[in-house]
Amino acid sequence: MQLGYIVGIFGVRGGLRIHSYTDPREEILAYPRWWLGSGPHRCSYELRGGRRQGGRIIAELDGIDDREAARDLLGRWISVPRAELLEIDGYYWADLFGIGVVNREGIPLGYIDGYIPAGAHDVMIVRDGKRERLIPYAIGTYILEIDLDRKRMVVDWNPED
Repeated sequence: MQLGYIVGIFGVRGGLRIHSYTDPREEILAYPRWWLGSGPHRCSYELRGGRRQGGRIIAELDGIDDREAARDLLGRWISVPRAELLEIDGYYWADLFGIGVVNREGIPLGYIDGYIPAGAHDVMIVRDGKRERLIPYAIGTYILEIDLDRKRMVVDWNPED
């Protein structure tokens, strides 16, 4: 399950700037082993330490001890196996990616292609091939039903918006 990605280098000792998808952002530091990259180039690293700094997370990984080693990791996704995720009630954002979205009248609006972290409510990016809709993730207001088994979400949304 993707938890974030590496966006930059911090300092001269291999520190990494992390964009975290966890909520709160520093929750990513609760996972002691990170898998970086994807496919056959995927490697695991032990988390040596980290902290929140402004809107980003600074992390240090075992074996990454200088700027050059850190530079090689830029842009890599950070993930952990689903079995190692912290317990929550409900589901993760990754569970919602790709599910179909229909309005209360059953009109298809597209599928969830991403989200934008925002203030009061995150915003779902719903695409149908022709257009992109930004729908607030507000359960009970806009989100009426989520059925992960059927891969379907029902929203209170005008298809023209």
